[in-house]
Amino acid sequence: MAKLLNNILQGVEGIKQISGNTDIEIKGIHFDSRHIEDDFVFVAIPGSQVDGHDYIQQAINSGATAIVCQRMPQIYDQTVTVVIVENSHLALARLSTNFYDNPSNELSLVGVTGTNGKTTIATSLYKLFEQMGQNAGLISTIRYLMHNYEWIATRTTPDAVTINMLLRKMVSQYGCSHAFMEVSSHALDQHRTAYLDFDGAIFTNITHDHLDYHPSFRDYLYAKKKLFDQLKPQAFALVNADDKNHNIITQNTKARVYTYGLKNMADFKARILEKHFDGTLAIIDGHEVWLNLIGEFNVSNLLAVYAAASLLGIDKDTALQMISALPPVDGRFEIFSTDGLTAVVDYAHTPDALEKILTELVTIRQPGQRIITVVGAGGNRDKTKRPEMGKIASLLSDVLIITSDNPRSEEPEQIIQQIEQGTDKNTCTVIKITDRREAIHSALSIARLGDIVLVAGKGHETYQEIKGVKYHFDDREIIREFLDIKK
Repeated sequence: MAKLLNNILQGVEGIKQISGNTDIEIKGIHFDSRHIEDDFVFVAIPGSQVDGHDYIQQAINSGATAIVCQRMPQIYDQTVTVVIVENSHLALARLSTNFYDNPSNELSLVGVTGTNGKTTIATSLYKLFEQMGQNAGLISTIRYLMHNYEWIATRTTPDAVTINMLLRKMVSQYGCSHAFMEVSSHALDQHRTAYLDFDGAIFTNITHDHLDYHPSFRDYLYAKKKLFDQLKPQAFALVNADDKNHNIITQNTKARVYTYGLKNMADFKARILEKHFDGTLAIIDGHEVWLNLIGEFNVSNLLAVYAAASLLGIDKDTALQMISALPPVDGRFEIFSTDGLTAVVDYAHTPDALEKILTELVTIRQPGQRIITVVGAGGNRDKTKRPEMGKIASLLSDVLIITSDNPRSEEPEQIIQQIEQGTDKNTCTVIKITDRREAIHSALSIARLGDIVLVAGKGHETYQEIKGVKYHFDDREIIREFLDIKK
């Protein structure tokens, strides 16, 4: 694939200056100088830790023939074309959509944003459409899928180049008619999804998270709102009426607004009848339906899936049948049970998510059953939520084991201490075990017949990041080995 620079510059906003020839052939785009090849455009992006402008000469040495940046660089090759723009994040998004011929125009693209529930909703929508025989694509925290062909996911929402490359492959190589993607607040703040043609957007909820990145909760909320601000009039905006901020999310959208909810008035309603460890009986739009997922929050997630499928033209009765057959998502309320002992693995890594899953376990458990919780917190992330998580876990557990998550460059003992500061030791037994494998083993060892062990925080992840190195680590593998459960 090759394009003229003139053509891929079309629609780039805030061009201040162009130096050099734009009638040149471009074979690729990237913002990382290590991925630059001959005849590539290098887009220099300023970041909080690394500034792409410092790597312009390195990109030229690797074959870049055009540079897009925010300030004029000092370079030693006058044959290189330089384009100065106001915002190189935005420029990267436009260049990417142009280079890959605007693939989002050729399928129905739905974005899912919110603090919790994104993965479950996006993945379930992908599975629903695939089960109906329609080729679909998925861009999620867990994986990127193109009609069952898998790419390993590197982040919740990839960069603009990767998004458009994936969407182009979905359309041109795999014949996808629909694509579902998680859209993170970081991605929206950094314009990674700018210029994408979304046919719908879903807002799940917003609670305390990512305040290490966003200056305030309001900034975090308004980052999420950007997805809805960019929707076209023909698109749908589907928001959770049970979240108090849902009206703010849609206040400037041009799209058709719909609501879903379990508690408040909404266009799409659900009510829970029975909760069990193997599923939930609920009423959705007046129809009784059995769901394979557990918990009130998952009924809310599947209600969003049902609503979105309906808004995308799926017959409502068919949509209900399909969601009743949907399996749980990897690492989301995933249950392992043997010999009267139940272990639950969940990605809950925010105070709200942890409270929701523990509340569900408290509701479902039988008299005499204890809840033993294993939880940690990621390093180099929002520190203010650590004591909150400690408080919630101690109030809703009988035994709490605080351990390591992905400590990254922080000392795990310091993270554990910050979680411990929020605990109420009058309500439960609190144990500190730094080694996560040992912590999981200890929780399973002290569990009595009928007890429930929750291992929270990492969910689907298959690694543990320590001092810049990712080591293989899977909570589910450790539980299976201990309980002698075959995969």
